[in-house]
Amino acid sequence: MIGIYCQAHHENLGSGLCPECRNLWDYTRQRVERCPFGLDKPTCANCTVHCFKPEMRDRIRTVMRYAGPKMPTRHPVLSIFHVIDGRRPTPTKKKGE
Repeated sequence: MIGIYCQAHHENLGSGLCPECRNLWDYTRQRVERCPFGLDKPTCANCTVHCFKPEMRDRIRTVMRYAGPKMPTRHPVLSIFHVIDGRRPTPTKKKGE
């Protein structure tokens, strides 16, 4: 999603992500890897633990609002998995318990 957003909004000339979007990507990966739910992580909209700083949460929300509607045509399989994941019940057990 970040790649779709970056390509449309920043001048990266096909060389990957711009520095601003690369920073957001790195932050997002770090937070997801440290998620207390581990592999059972729900979608962020259904999560009880908000692990993003408010500024980064606003940035990723902007990206998702733009790229979300484009996902089914760009990445149909990932879109289907995201819908399925969004319907799973939120886990109550945290990693390490």
